[in-house]
Amino acid sequence: MSYGKNEGFALLVVLFILLVIIGVSYIDCGC
Repeated sequence: MSYGKNEGFALLVVLFILLVIIGVSYIDCGC
């Protein structure tokens, strides 16, 4: 499990970026 920590951090970053993109899209939509 040499990837354990790095994979977890990368997954966290990806999820955060997706959350930001969804948030921006939601705000731009003005729903």
